[in-house]
Amino acid sequence: MDLQLNKKVVLITGGGKGIGSGITLELAKEGAIPIILSRSSILPAFKERLEKHTDNYEFIQIDLNEADKIKPIVDDIAKRYGSIYGIVNNAGANDNKDLETTSWQEFEKSLHGNLTHYYELVHASVKYLKASRGSILNITSKTAFTGQGKTSAYAAAKGAILGLTREWASALFKDHVRSNAIVVSECWTPLYAKWIKTFADPEARKKIITDKIPYEHRFTTIEEIAATAVFVLSPISSHTTAQWIFVDGGYVHLDRALT
Repeated sequence: MDLQLNKKVVLITGGGKGIGSGITLELAKEGAIPIILSRSSILPAFKERLEKHTDNYEFIQIDLNEADKIKPIVDDIAKRYGSIYGIVNNAGANDNKDLETTSWQEFEKSLHGNLTHYYELVHASVKYLKASRGSILNITSKTAFTGQGKTSAYAAAKGAILGLTREWASALFKDHVRSNAIVVSECWTPLYAKWIKTFADPEARKKIITDKIPYEHRFTTIEEIAATAVFVLSPISSHTTAQWIFVDGGYVHLDRALT
């Protein structure tokens, strides 16, 4: 299926690692022009994989916590490429700021790191999205629905992202700009693999987690998230907006007793 993304410029935060890297690769396969915004430098192994699909991409190193730097970058991209079609807000981290030990100052800092750049990137890009009848895709987390027990700030940010997704869909539908979110539950990424290794028995811990995932008792893959993300972002999904899409093997919605 042609997703009609050829030569369309898409900005992806955190697009060089984990779920973001999968989305970048899928965009490249579809002929889009991925613009990766990332604090970390591009990994040589990922660069090699990406360049098997395209040499028409860009990597911009930026600390997204420095939100004032976002608009000049967006304006420069729009000037050089002539348009911006899509935004994929993906960067962020579960920093385990819990209720009992986290000060309000730490809480605000965490919110800034996981939420402010989502807003500012769309704010800076909105006139270009209107001009191209573009698309916004926000990556968020099941913690907004289920909680996690020790991550108040992260859960708050991810819940806010759900609200912004629908607010932007409401604000921009007359301009033919769509806004959707993908909700991630238990997705196997390099960072997740690193976390699992902190347990005395990593395989036993993995089994505890996968036993709670109704469909096939396995982790969601990066590729499964990426395939859905790129489809929803693309013009093929032209009547899809304001949606929260769960690619999670039924983790959030199915009765865990089914496992």
